[in-house]
Amino acid sequence: MSHSYVCDYIHYVFSTKHRRNLITPELEERLWPYLGGIARENRMVALAIGATPNHVHALVSLPSTLDVATGVQLIKGGSSKWVHETFPLHKDFDWQDGYGAFSISVSMIPQTVAYIQGQPAHHHTQTFEEEFIAFLKKHQIDYDPRYVFD
Repeated sequence: MSHSYVCDYIHYVFSTKHRRNLITPELEERLWPYLGGIARENRMVALAIGATPNHVHALVSLPSTLDVATGVQLIKGGSSKWVHETFPLHKDFDWQDGYGAFSISVSMIPQTVAYIQGQPAHHHTQTFEEEFIAFLKKHQIDYDPRYVFD
């Protein structure tokens, strides 16, 4: 074959360091578009980005040249640097070291986009910690509860 054809939809989930409520409304307003811009600059396509004051969900299509770990590293690293440079009052802002990355089939894109867009309402009934553990279980990922958070 002379070309690579890849369908790689990833639902990234990552939180602020120590899951602190650092994403203020004024930061959120500019952060989501900035995350989308980082994706675009690196040949990713951001289908949905959203979250709550302490974590982010992003549904991204990765190009054939980019692996899952590098994709999230570009998004988290670039956005953290931008927040520090653009919002001096957010000098304590930082993302957690780890992340969740869950593959999504094409047929699940509409449901995943709706889930990401509904994050504020969703978190009236479930904490981030509960949500993340549910993702690990749903995707049958082995984990040690002592090491999931911090």
